[in-house]
Amino acid sequence: MNSRKSPIDLLFVIAPHSLLLDIAGPAEAFRLANLRLTERKQPAQFRLRFAGPVPNATTSVGLPLAGLEPLPKAVGPTTWVVVVGQPSVYAGQLTPAVHAIAQWLRRVVREPLLAPGTRNRLVTVCSGSLIAARAGLVDDRQCTTHHDLLAVLRSLAPRAQVLDNRVFVIDGPVATSAGVTAGIDLALHLVAGECGEALATAVAEDLVVYLRRSHRDPGLSPFLMNRQHVHSAVHRVQEAVSAEPEHDWSMPEMARVAHVTERHLLRVFVRHAGVSPLQFLRAVRLERARQLIERGTGVGRAAEVAGFRSALHMRRAWVRQWGGSPRDAQAGNPAG
Repeated sequence: MNSRKSPIDLLFVIAPHSLLLDIAGPAEAFRLANLRLTERKQPAQFRLRFAGPVPNATTSVGLPLAGLEPLPKAVGPTTWVVVVGQPSVYAGQLTPAVHAIAQWLRRVVREPLLAPGTRNRLVTVCSGSLIAARAGLVDDRQCTTHHDLLAVLRSLAPRAQVLDNRVFVIDGPVATSAGVTAGIDLALHLVAGECGEALATAVAEDLVVYLRRSHRDPGLSPFLMNRQHVHSAVHRVQEAVSAEPEHDWSMPEMARVAHVTERHLLRVFVRHAGVSPLQFLRAVRLERARQLIERGTGVGRAAEVAGFRSALHMRRAWVRQWGGSPRDAQAGNPAG
């Protein structure tokens, strides 16, 4: 896989207030890929560079970055431009720095990116996609961003197909990702494409990434969805179900966990979580099964481990939730 004669220029584009993890997370993944390659007596594949509209910028946590390169007047034949995000309070603002980056993307990056057979790539992390949208670089493409900013992205790029609840989306030479840690997932995916799955797995182990997510994984896991509330009884049930979805849960048992009656649990669960307890249980079990199947577990075994009574029962739930078949995930296709 590592057959390029020259390394890929990774040009991180940094504005004031950029999220530090948007920079450091992906950068570390690519740095560790280089380290693993040199250990194998292979040439480093990625050359990290850091540029911006101003030479000094303070990051989201207050740490200043100095000596940033100026935005180049041209990009090389194999350049991946990585546009990082900013906290939501800044992400929607058209500051002079953001305007300068958007104009540079349109003037310098757009044409090489759209060239037939291009080896250039645009990578955005979190709200970096909003800057790409201001430059028109996600028009007529699938893309995503942080879940809090999806509406903003749609307003800035009405011609784009903005996908909800995705870790990252790759459409041709344009790759966009959701929240800050999704930038690491995207970097690992790109490392795998250039250097092979084995090396990307080794890098994930170096980073102590518990679960390497793919472009098929949702940005918000069902383990986290329906949790934006403060009702303690509902949270107790959700935590118990998420910890042991394979348990033989029933409404009476969930009510005992919540320390309320079944009727009251159903009422407050629907009011605060937006779904019934059994619907939440089904979603968690389906997500557990999907993850297992995508990572090589057989459909029958995945159904058993996830807590379904049978593979048939899981298939019926799968069709109601996503359509298609569990074997779509087994074949590496999106579930929905």
